[in-house]
Amino acid sequence: MVEARLYILQRLTAAMMAPMVVGHLLTILYATRAELTAATILARVQSSPWLIVFYTAFVVMVAIHAPLGLRKILVEWGRLSTRAANLIALFLFVLFLGMGLRGIWALTGGSISGGAI
Repeated sequence: MVEARLYILQRLTAAMMAPMVVGHLLTILYATRAELTAATILARVQSSPWLIVFYTAFVVMVAIHAPLGLRKILVEWGRLSTRAANLIALFLFVLFLGMGLRGIWALTGGSISGGAI
């Protein structure tokens, strides 16, 4: 039962991330074609609560999705015990979430509402 739920959770996060990846890539394409500077891009992100919410959700989805996939690989191909794979996946979840949220925090200037403090 737990395996089935984790399988569904990983597939659900993949489905949610797919349009996010497309949106992120389109944003990069637009920024490079418009030759926006890093300062301009940063100002736009910091002034848009929607972009902050978008990237925060993206970070959370990746932090869930990637460790679940790696967990499955470790159990099936690496022949690691489920308990050990669970611990590694939990560690990676915390690591990825922490790094991603720290990046969002830095991007927003340390303010959830955007802009510098």
